[in-house]
Amino acid sequence: MDWVTISALATAGGTLVLAIATFDATRSANRSARTAEQTLAAGIRPLLVSSREQDASQKIGFGDQHFARVDGAHGTAEVGEGAIYLTMSLRNLGAGVAVLHGWRLTEPVESAMVQRPDPSTFRRLTRDIYVPAGDVGFWQGALRDPADPSFSDLARAIEERRRIVIDLLYGDVEGGQRVISRFSLLPAGDDAWLASVARHWNLDHPDPR
Repeated sequence: MDWVTISALATAGGTLVLAIATFDATRSANRSARTAEQTLAAGIRPLLVSSREQDASQKIGFGDQHFARVDGAHGTAEVGEGAIYLTMSLRNLGAGVAVLHGWRLTEPVESAMVQRPDPSTFRRLTRDIYVPAGDVGFWQGALRDPADPSFSDLARAIEERRRIVIDLLYGDVEGGQRVISRFSLLPAGDDAWLASVARHWNLDHPDPR
C-alpha cells in the first residue's frame, strides 16, 4: 500500500469521525432545545377549574350596564329583558395566565360523552378575559338574540332550575396550548348556582388521560 492510499484512508476516516461527532452534537442540541421548549411551555400553561368557596366575591359588569356578583365556587344565571346573563368564578391552577377565547352551551346528555367539542362551534367572547396564574378570575357570557335556538332552551333551564353545561375555550398568552374545559352550573338552594368542572381537553398537546 502506497502513501497516497494511506493518506486518502486517513482523511476518509477523519471525515467519518467528524461527521459522527457532528451528528451526536446536533442530536444533543436538538434534545436540549426540545427540553427548553417544553420547560418554557410548562411555565406558561394555564388550567382553569371552579374557584373555592373561600375565594372572594367578584362584581362582573356587562356591556349594557347589567351587573352580577358571583361568590367563590359559584356562578350566576339570570334571565333579563331581552338577554340572558351567565357568569362563573374561576381559579387558574396552571403556571401561566389563561386567556379566554370562547364558550358554548352543551346539552347535559351530550356532556357525558368524552368526545372533544369542535372549536369552531364556540361563541367568540366580545373581549379578552384574563385569569392570572394561581389566582382567581371569572368568565361571563350573554345571549341577546331571542331568536337564537339556545335562548329559549337556556331560559327554560334557568327557570326550571336545571343543570347548565358550559364549555370554555382558552389558551396561554402566546395564543397556544389551547384547552377546552367543561363546567357545570348546578342549582343550589332557591337562587344560587354552584360551579364545578368535569373534564379537560388539550387541543395543541396530547390529552392528560
